[in-house]
Parts: sequence; C-alpha cells; structure tokens
Amino acid sequence: MSMSEDSMRELMERPPFLKTLHLSDWAWAVLVVIAAIFTHVTYSSLMDSYEIGILYLSAITMVVMGWRWRALQVLTLVVGGLSLFAINLYGNELGLAQTNFFLKFLISSQSAIMWMSALYVLATVVYFLGLFRRSEFINKVASSMVWSGTAMGFIGLMVRWRESYLIHADVGHIPVSNLYEVFILFAVMTALIYLHYERRYKTRALGGFVMLVISAAVGFILWYAFSKGAHEIQPLVPALKSYWMKIHVPANFVGYGAFALAAMVGVAYLLLDSRRTANPDGFFSSRMPALDILDDIMYKSIALGFAFFTIATVLGAMWAAEAWGGYWSWDPKETWALIVWLNYAAWLHLRLTKGWRGRPLAWWAVVGLFVTLFAFLGVNMFLSGLHSYGEL
Repeated sequence: MSMSEDSMRELMERPPFLKTLHLSDWAWAVLVVIAAIFTHVTYSSLMDSYEIGILYLSAITMVVMGWRWRALQVLTLVVGGLSLFAINLYGNELGLAQTNFFLKFLISSQSAIMWMSALYVLATVVYFLGLFRRSEFINKVASSMVWSGTAMGFIGLMVRWRESYLIHADVGHIPVSNLYEVFILFAVMTALIYLHYERRYKTRALGGFVMLVISAAVGFILWYAFSKGAHEIQPLVPALKSYWMKIHVPANFVGYGAFALAAMVGVAYLLLDSRRTANPDGFFSSRMPALDILDDIMYKSIALGFAFFTIATVLGAMWAAEAWGGYWSWDPKETWALIVWLNYAAWLHLRLTKGWRGRPLAWWAVVGLFVTLFAFLGVNMFLSGLHSYGEL
C-alpha cells in the first residue's frame, strides 16, 4: 500500500472535527461570543457598521483558531484578563499610570512593552544556551519566556488602545498607526507564528535564530522610544482615520512576520548545510532538525506570509481608492509592496513548479528579508509619498 493510500485511510478514519472538541472548547466559544457582544454594546457609539462587522468576524476567527490551537485560548484569556484589569485600574484617569503600582510597573502600555522587550531578548539568549547545552528544560524556559513576552506585548497594545481614548475621544485609535506601534505588532506576530511551528514540528532548536530578528525589532522599539519619544500617543493623521487600518495593517504584519521567520530559518538552513557537509557529527549538525524540516518550515512560512500580504495589498488598494480616489498611484510604498509581492510569488512559483529546494531558496529567503525590510522601513526613511506619515 502506498503512502498516499495510508494517508487517505488515516484521513477517512479521523473523526469529524467537531467531535474532537472538549467541553472547554465550547466554553471558550461562548466566552468569546459574550466578549464580542459586550464590546459591541459598550463601545457601539465609537464603532461604525464596518467596525462592528470586523469585531464579529474577528470573534469567529478567534473561536476557530482557539479550537485548532488550544494554547491560544490560554494566551487570549491572559491578555484579555490583564488588559481589562489595567483598564479598570485606570478608570478615567490616565495619570494613574504614574502612581498605581500595577500600572506603573506591570501593565500600563509602556510597562507591558518593556516587559515584552526584556523577555524577548532573554529568550534569545536562553534558546541559544539550550541549544548549546542540549537541554530540553532550558529550551522550555525559553519557550515560556516567548509566550510571556507575547502576552505582555498584546497587553501593551490593548492597554495603549484604551490610553489613547483617555487622552481624548478624538485621539483614540487602534495602536497600529506608526512605526513604533507596528514594530511591536511585528514582534508579537513573528513570535506567535514561530510558536506555532515550534509546536507543530516539536523542535525548539530554531528558537534562538528566530528570536534574533525579534530582538532586533525590540532594539528598534527601544531606540525609537527613548531617542524619538515615539511611545507618546499622537492623534491620527486624516488618511488613517478609517476602519481599513484595522484590517489592512494587521494582515500586512502577519505577512512581514512570516517572511522574517522564513529568513531566519533560511539562515539556520545555510549554517546547518555547510556544517553537515564539513562535519556531519559536529556540534551544530547534531543539535539541529533535519534539513527537510527547515525547508518545509521556510516554505510554509512564505506561503502563509504571501497569502496575508496579498490580502493586505488588496485591502490597501481598496483603502487608497476611498482615501485618495484611486486604487493604485505608484507611490513608493505601493511600488515596493509590489516588489515584495513579486519576490515571494517568484519564490513560490519556482518551488511549486520547478521543484527548487534547499540552498538556493534559503539564500533567496534571506535576501527577501532585506527587500521586505526596505519596503517596511527603508521607504519611510529615504523616500516620500502618500505614505510619508510613517517616517523616522
């Protein structure tokens, strides 16, 4: 019997998905729906019909994702619980961030983001220590740090959202409007995607490599906050006052995060490939997953990133039509977004139709990170256009 027939039989014998759900999964679904209804009722005066649609679609997505990956249920409950606790502590007084112990040192937006930063950098070190010592316990500690840092990052963004409204209702906005905020989003999305692959492939050996790019993002966040004062909440420019921002920007940064993860896996692939050729039983070769696994993670990450980046590009064109009267204007940001899209479209095309594998695509994934980085950050630094609101 062939492998395909075995796989088919396994698929046929697998119970229907709904029958695999536990009572806790249904409780999770009910809780998410109640939370969505509560949010709608409480903040309906601040939401238009499109934003209400986004709210309920997000709730459905969260239910399904929580069913597929139960660790997300725990993460969401922690983030939601601590965010609500922080919001309740604030009441209507933003100044309490300087006097209340929990807000000042733990769960105001700035405190939470500082915790996120520290945990991510420490996790990077601990992952490499676990790789060096070949210690599963140390690797689990590192993984726990990433989960904790991701929770604190999301808490920081959620509380920052509320803080913007405490400044003034006209200032309030979802915290994805400038480079400081989207770098935080990039860090937590990249970490969350990595944690998914860590669970799926049952290996933590790649943690240090992936966390390097997240630690670099943390370095930018800290520099941008302390040297530019970017952590201070500012009113939105008129072009960003749109429900489109709530879906376009997060979709973009799922793409950016997946592309960054693929690049760092590509770095690990190239190092492993060279070392296994020179010394198959050496230190590095004996500790890393098989090259086929790294190749598969690269492929799945880029496929995921490409799907979300495509969605984000289409949404961006629709937003542009509403804001500026045209779907496409060859603005530098739009042009470089197209370059990024074509780059990864070609990557996927060569893998799927020409059978490319291994080193060439690993190098391409690494180079692709620099192309993406320029589209993400370089355009804001060196070029001007309709998207000039995000410059350094």
